[in-house]
Amino acid sequence: MSGKGKSTAAGVAEKTSKAGFEPIIATEVAGVRFQNPVLTASGTFGYGKEIAHLIDLNQLGGICVKGISAEPMEGNAPPRIYETDSGMLNAIGLQNVGAKRFLAEKLPFLRTLRARTVVNVFGYSTEDYVRCIETLNAGEGIAAYELNISCPNTRCGGMVYGSDPKLTEEVVAASKRAARFPLFVKLSPNVTDIAVFARAAENAGADALSLVNTFVGMAIDIETRTPRLSNVTGGLSGPSIKPVALRMVFQAARAVRIPIIGIGGIASTEDALEFLIAGARAVQVGTANFYDPGTAVRIVRGIGEYCRQKQLHLSDLIGSLKVPENAPPPPSEG
Repeated sequence: MSGKGKSTAAGVAEKTSKAGFEPIIATEVAGVRFQNPVLTASGTFGYGKEIAHLIDLNQLGGICVKGISAEPMEGNAPPRIYETDSGMLNAIGLQNVGAKRFLAEKLPFLRTLRARTVVNVFGYSTEDYVRCIETLNAGEGIAAYELNISCPNTRCGGMVYGSDPKLTEEVVAASKRAARFPLFVKLSPNVTDIAVFARAAENAGADALSLVNTFVGMAIDIETRTPRLSNVTGGLSGPSIKPVALRMVFQAARAVRIPIIGIGGIASTEDALEFLIAGARAVQVGTANFYDPGTAVRIVRGIGEYCRQKQLHLSDLIGSLKVPENAPPPPSEG
C-alpha cells in the first residue's frame, strides 16, 4: 500500500474510533453522584422550577437552590442588582422562604428531577446554621448541603465566618455534626490566603468545598453621588472574577484532599474545562443564568463533545494541569 493509502486508512480509522467513543462525564463529589459536572449556582437559579419552562432541567448535573435560612427572609430593599462592565453586583440580602416552606413547597418538585438537589444554607450565628440544617434533615431528595459562610456572625461584631479560620472551623464542625447529608462548604474569596480557609474547613469535617463566592464591590451614580445599591456594597460575580476564581480553585485543590466544585465567571465550555483541569470535580454556572438560562445545558454538551474529540473521560481531565517544573509555587505555598 502506498504511503498515501496508509495515511488515508489511518485517518478513517481515527475518525471511526472517535465516533464510536462515548466518554463518561459523570462525576462524584463526597459520595454524591452527578450525571455530569455542571450545576447551577445558588442565588442565580431560584428553586429550579422558575426556569423549568426555559430549559430541560434533567440535563443538568445538579441545582444549588438559593440560600435557605431557618426562618423566611425578605432581603434588602431595592435597588439590589447593578450590571457592571464585566459582570454584576448584587445585594439581594438572601431573600428566601425559610427551611420549613422549602421542604413543603419547593423540594417536592426538585425530587422529580434527575438533576441532584444541593441546598445552600446560611445563618447569622452558628446556632442559626444548625437549626436550619436540623429542619432540612427531614427532606427526602436532598443530595447535599452547601454551607454559605460568607455571612457576618452577629455575635462576633459582624465578623464574616469565612474571613476568620477559627470561625470557619466552628461553624463547619457544628454544621457537620448536625447534617444528615454531605456538607459542601462555600468559601469566600475575600481573604488573604484561600488555602488556609480550605484547610480549616477540611479539618473541621467538610466533605467538599465550593469556591468561590462573590467578591465585595460597589458602584456609584456620579450624578446623584449615591451608591448604586441600597446596601452600598454588594457581591461581584461574572466574567470579571474568573481568572482570580480559577487561581483560587487551583490553590485550594493543591491544599486539601477533599473534592472541589469550581465557581466564578463560568459562561462557556472552555471556562468550565479550565476549572476542571485546575482540579475541580464539578463546576457551577451562576451569573450567565441571568442573561442566558441555556448556558449550563450547552456547557454539558460541550464537555461531552470535548471529551469525545479528545477520547477522554471526565476523570482524565480533573486536575490534569501540566505545570512547568520550574514554575514558582502559588503564593500560599511559598
